[in-house]
Amino acid sequence: MKAAFITYNQAHIEEVERVLNQLAIRGYTRWTDVQGRGSKDGEPHLGSHAWPAKNMATLCIIEDSIAPLLKKMLRGVDAAAPKQGLRVFFWQMADV
Repeated sequence: MKAAFITYNQAHIEEVERVLNQLAIRGYTRWTDVQGRGSKDGEPHLGSHAWPAKNMATLCIIEDSIAPLLKKMLRGVDAAAPKQGLRVFFWQMADV
């Protein structure tokens, strides 16, 4: 199992939900009004007067076999609007 942590501009919410639905990823936790700045370039998303954009984050636990497909589909969403920003990170989950 893997944990997929997806961070994205709020403008991507419908596309992220579409990808999760297409992959039958039903369970997730979403945070709204997440602030941040990309590590390479791009503008900060701070929800302030100077930097009004906001981010969101979604965490879902998925089967290992789904991770490459989720990454590929989300990269497609990001490529369609690269200035908006979307990243996905994976962690291996331990079953204890």
